[in-house]
Amino acid sequence: MRNKTILVTGGAGYIGSHVVQQLSARGERLVVLDNLSTGFADAVQGAELIVGDTGDAATVDKLLADHEVDAVIHFAAKTIVPESVADPLKYYGNNTCCTRTLLDCCQRAGVKHFIFSSTAAVYGIPAGDSCSEDSPLAPINPYGTSKLMSEWMLRDLSAASDLRHVILRYFNVAGCDPEGRIGQSTAKATLLIKVAAETAVGSRERISIFGTDYPTPDGTGVRDYIHVSDLADAHIKALDYLRKGGESRILNCGYGHGFSVREVLDAVQRVHGAPIDIREEPRRAGDPPALIAVAERVREVLGWTPRHDDLDFIVKTSLEWEKRLARGEVYGA
Repeated sequence: MRNKTILVTGGAGYIGSHVVQQLSARGERLVVLDNLSTGFADAVQGAELIVGDTGDAATVDKLLADHEVDAVIHFAAKTIVPESVADPLKYYGNNTCCTRTLLDCCQRAGVKHFIFSSTAAVYGIPAGDSCSEDSPLAPINPYGTSKLMSEWMLRDLSAASDLRHVILRYFNVAGCDPEGRIGQSTAKATLLIKVAAETAVGSRERISIFGTDYPTPDGTGVRDYIHVSDLADAHIKALDYLRKGGESRILNCGYGHGFSVREVLDAVQRVHGAPIDIREEPRRAGDPPALIAVAERVREVLGWTPRHDDLDFIVKTSLEWEKRLARGEVYGA
């Protein structure tokens, strides 16, 4: 029997569009809901795009009914940590309240499977360098808290109904589609590899290292970087797992090892073949010295095997997209 439709919220965004691309390539029935506040219509490949908000119950109810949706992959969210600190209600409204509305609609429509885009920010500043799914949850900003509140709602709804879910906690997502069809065109992005690639191609004047005195091998922060295509594949595996009757799970998405800021910038300069302008700045409040995923569980539960665990490859795909953006060849230019 053919599977019913998958709703992808935020499917015109950076990570969502890569998931839509992979789902479409294997012939899934898809519909995307995105308000295009940060996403791009041209990034949606192989799916119908409906422009709207997850917090609009009437729109979501109609969409779920009209398209016979039985699985939801939920990306739609605000994701900028400093903005969440400056405007917390925006984040609780958009990330938490809209998720509550979406879950309410899913319950009415009888949606069976739900995959949620969460974040390592739910761990806050860990006691050690690594976080497992069982590490203490202590977010230090409204962004992380808004995601954790959504996790709790999903947990409680699943306990009270037959909805089953997979929560994927992302670490540092980077890179772009290896074939260059889609990429990260987010304006004023804050992710390190994206900003460094922008600097390399001249879209930014310089890049800053925030903190050079951390208790790490070279004094700069260490993070676990995962290629967006591998992360997208984890979502596909999560959907298959739920369709086969898997129980609700929370899974870290990372490679299980980290690179420092200096190591990342060295890789960008190496792959680019030229130096970039790097400035050193004081630490930013709330940045942990290191944040690395304990990531065995996602491999064991989903049978997920990453294909792009190579820093230079991640950087290469980012640089190629930035060059095309700078030349005005792709969406977001």
